[in-house]
Amino acid sequence: MTQFQPRMLINGQLVEASDKATFPLFNPATREKVADVPEATEDDVNAAVAAAKAAFPAWSALDPAKRGSYLKKLAALIRQHNDELAHLEASSMGRPVTEYIDGFAAAGHYDHYSEAWAQIQGQASLNTPGYVNMTLRQPYGVVGAIIPWNVPLVFFAGKSAPALITGNTVVLKSSEKAPLASAKLAELIHEAGFPPGVFNVISGHGLPSGAALSAHMDVRVLTFTGSGRTGRLIQEVAAKTNLKKVILELGGKSPAIIFDDANLDRAVAETMHSIQWNSGQVCMANSRIYVQENIASQFVEVFKQKFSAVKAGNPIEKDVKHGPQADEIQYKNVLSFIEEGKKSGSLALGGKGNLESTGGFFVEPTVFLETPEDARIMKEEVFGPVVNINTFKTEEEAIKKANDTHYGLYASVYTKNIDRALRVAKALESGYVGVNSTSPATGRDLPFGGYKMSGQGREGWLHSMDNFLETKSVMIRIEDA
Repeated sequence: MTQFQPRMLINGQLVEASDKATFPLFNPATREKVADVPEATEDDVNAAVAAAKAAFPAWSALDPAKRGSYLKKLAALIRQHNDELAHLEASSMGRPVTEYIDGFAAAGHYDHYSEAWAQIQGQASLNTPGYVNMTLRQPYGVVGAIIPWNVPLVFFAGKSAPALITGNTVVLKSSEKAPLASAKLAELIHEAGFPPGVFNVISGHGLPSGAALSAHMDVRVLTFTGSGRTGRLIQEVAAKTNLKKVILELGGKSPAIIFDDANLDRAVAETMHSIQWNSGQVCMANSRIYVQENIASQFVEVFKQKFSAVKAGNPIEKDVKHGPQADEIQYKNVLSFIEEGKKSGSLALGGKGNLESTGGFFVEPTVFLETPEDARIMKEEVFGPVVNINTFKTEEEAIKKANDTHYGLYASVYTKNIDRALRVAKALESGYVGVNSTSPATGRDLPFGGYKMSGQGREGWLHSMDNFLETKSVMIRIEDA
């Protein structure tokens, strides 16, 4: 059992759950117990929200540069502890330490937003005769943030940093599947000296803490990244309570279209990495690949060679780039999709779980071919190292197949024809489109979010602050001289 003892941060104090309850956390690579994690109660949620509400007036009135100074301190502490954070992620949800850059990415968010306060600007207008008019951008109050388990620190920082710099206070709930790095950040927030109540971190399951945070009447904004099912529940609860603003980044079934003039080596390498990275546990992974018929056999063979060569193992070991699924639930869910996929498509690679031979929740990199477009494995998010490769003849057919999904988070097109690339990019029903590139590549200054059931709202360095600022119109009558 690790020496790290996770605690929650409520009103400036590192605490256990109010009823002392915990839940066990197991290393998915070894199934060894690594920690007992506080299970936040509804009382804990209420205490955290009350603390945030009480801290809001002073925090929102503070010079934004001073608010930014706390974010800078936190960024520096995160960089100092990146290696420890990597090992906590590896032991809690199986993220390989070899590829772990999340601490530096999180620190980058805090550094960026620490100096972004000057972008908080209203506007002025003289278009109403007799008036000087203006708008004010003001914080909402208490922001609730619920983050996922696959890349928790990126979402931890990406949601909290813009909320804090705009003058809001925050209650953040980590995922029960990956709470350790978030608990470490709670310690670093405490060390950075944030005023009590400004930044609160709780841990636990969706019930009771996630539900209590979503329904709380004093939470004015709720930002969530996770499953579509949970996103719907959050939106329903928001509608039934105080109509809090809701920002949702949900699932994906991302397509990649490979035309016959594409750089084949690049297309193979990048699409393979997209579905393999983080063991396929990525909302924007290109889990559907459409290859033009005349190059399909060549593409598939090279793809299989590269995918099968991926080294799986204990994520704490050097050179391991493929870890386990996050826990037993996720492992069984991925295997159930694979078994169903064997009935509808042609298994070309993998197709098994390796729990018995490895002692951990490892799933083989898996490829299906010729899967019907209406098969469940083509429609629903697997969230594992499982890809479907199908073919197309024409541009129109490729677009139609790519768009035949309830999701629309990320899509890709590989071609050397710029006209075709832009036609396809325009036609794809997706919040993000990569041309001769694919996920997880994104631009930090671009808006990120989904079409259709992939969510609502946009996040990104030039966009996230708008999620946490109200707009107020002020009319000032000017009397005649």
